[in-house]
Amino acid sequence: MLLNQPRRSAWPGAWVVLAGCLTNTLFAQQPLTWQQLRARFEASNPNLRAGQLSIDEARSLEITAFLRPNPDLTVSTDGTQLLPYKGVYRPLAGTQYGSSVSYLHERERKRELRLESAVKGTAIARSEQEDMVRNLLFTLRGAFNQVLRARAVLALAQENLSYYDNFLKVSRDRLNAGDISRVDLDRLELQRIQYESDIQTSLVNLRTAKIQLQQLLADRVPVDQFDVTGPFDFEENARALEEFRNIALEARPDLKAALQTLEKARTDHALAVANGSTDPTFSGWVTHNPSFNNPFDNNTIGASVTIPLRIFDKNQGEKERTAIDIRRNQRLQEAAAAQVFSDVDTAYATLNGNLELLRPYKTRYLEQAARVRDTIAFAYQRGGASLLDFLNAENDYRSIRLNYLNLVGAYMTAASQLNLAVGREVIQ
Repeated sequence: MLLNQPRRSAWPGAWVVLAGCLTNTLFAQQPLTWQQLRARFEASNPNLRAGQLSIDEARSLEITAFLRPNPDLTVSTDGTQLLPYKGVYRPLAGTQYGSSVSYLHERERKRELRLESAVKGTAIARSEQEDMVRNLLFTLRGAFNQVLRARAVLALAQENLSYYDNFLKVSRDRLNAGDISRVDLDRLELQRIQYESDIQTSLVNLRTAKIQLQQLLADRVPVDQFDVTGPFDFEENARALEEFRNIALEARPDLKAALQTLEKARTDHALAVANGSTDPTFSGWVTHNPSFNNPFDNNTIGASVTIPLRIFDKNQGEKERTAIDIRRNQRLQEAAAAQVFSDVDTAYATLNGNLELLRPYKTRYLEQAARVRDTIAFAYQRGGASLLDFLNAENDYRSIRLNYLNLVGAYMTAASQLNLAVGREVIQ
């Protein structure tokens, strides 16, 4: 029995190891790229899913709009004897039976115009859905860029701390060799807390940015298991302003919705004019009419046409309203076009302004700041510079690098703003 116990006790340990492997496999998540994040967002965001249902709702109205009027069936009876006549009471002897069918014929393409108006209403709903997607993607892209920026700032803080720790190690060796005083080393070590504070602040900012991004995705994965990846950099803009304007005029869904609303207003006006026309009603009937004068005239047929007399046009108000609605939507379409140009011009100017600042940073300032810091650090370690000179050079380097990252973040925001203004992603 004692020989078998190690074998039994080994099973729980094996299950623990296996469970740990399965847990790591199930819950490990690869960082999401922008395209993967966007696909998940479009599939899971409740606002987008609700907007898609509104399109289906509008499409169902097309069915109702194209329905024909139903015919009317009338069954009637008359001539039943009420009282005895000369002592004879035969109530059904002279009863007349009849049935008729009538149908309202709609003229002036009323059904076709109703269907056309409903189809254009569906197109408007679809454009409004695309516009909602455009705005929500801008919000999503901003949250995505914020995560990338927070991670870049965290990497910078960690790099600065690593560099400073190496410098402290050399300074402690110099203290042991008698090259610097204890006060100088204490001042250097007290300065380290600023780098630790930078790291903690960056960690909090990164975690907060991930939480905000998860909120847009309606994602319940623990924040430590959620991550995204992508380039945090800028690229030169090779397109002219006029090209962005032309793309916006074709791609902006809100401008498209304004144009579609104008076309629908014209269709509604044509429908109002058509509704002012009279519609005839055609009727036909069959009767069983026992005739005392003609014994062969028992079953008869008949027909009629009813035409309303259009003495008063009761649709004048609707005609006037739809005509005014056309003019109103023309003004709104002009305002939407002006807004498109304003959005594109503003975003373009902001993007180019950020590029003008980023170019000298990347080509000159970053390299100069690193060179000055390394030179002053080298001189201080050999007694050729003061402690204050080194601390100033280190702070300048941190400031230049952080300003550069902030400018890259501002550029990515401006690029996202330009994508929003144009209506589709023209800058990744």
